[in-house]
Amino acid sequence: MPRWVLAALTAFLVAGVAVALVHKPTTAERASDLRGFLQEVDSDISSCAAGVGESLTALHAVEAEHFSSATDVSDGISVADQGAANCAPANNEQIDDLETYQVPESLDSFGLAGSVTSLVAWAAPDAERVQSDVAQVLAASTPAARTQAQATLTAALRALNRQRAVADRPVRAAITALRVHAAPPRLPG
Repeated sequence: MPRWVLAALTAFLVAGVAVALVHKPTTAERASDLRGFLQEVDSDISSCAAGVGESLTALHAVEAEHFSSATDVSDGISVADQGAANCAPANNEQIDDLETYQVPESLDSFGLAGSVTSLVAWAAPDAERVQSDVAQVLAASTPAARTQAQATLTAALRALNRQRAVADRPVRAAITALRVHAAPPRLPG
C-alpha cells in the first residue's frame, strides 16, 4: 500500500475522531437517549420489582384474612422466597445486565450512572432482604416471633424506600431538564 494512501487514511481517521469528540448532542438526541435509558433499566429491574410487589401483596392478603389457611401461608412464603432469589444478580440475568449497563455519554451530566448503581443496590441486597423478611413474617409461629419479624421487615422496607429515592433523584432531574414525558422505573416498597 502506498504511503500516501496510509497517510490519507490516518488523516481521515483523526478527522473522524475529532468530529466525534466535538459533537455536542442536541436536546432531542439527549431526550431520545434518556427514553432508551429508561426503557433499558425498567426492563432490567422489572422482574425483581414484580417479585417485591407480589411478595407484599401475598403478605397483605394473608394478614387481611386473620384465619388464613396453611396453604395460603405456604404459598406466600414460596412467592417471597422465589422473589428474593430472583433479585440476586447471580440468579437473574437482567439484574446482572443492569450491573454492567453503560449510560449514554450524552446523559453523563445527570449522574445516571449513580442511579443505575442504586437500582442494583435496590435489588440486591435491599429487595432480596425485604422478600426474605416477608417470608419470615409469614413463617412466624408465635406472636413474639411475628412482632420481631415485622419490625425487621419494617426496617428493611425503610432501607428499600431510601434506596429508591436515591435511584429516582437523578432520573427525575433528567426527565425534568429534558422535558421527557416519562417516569423512573416503578419500584414497589
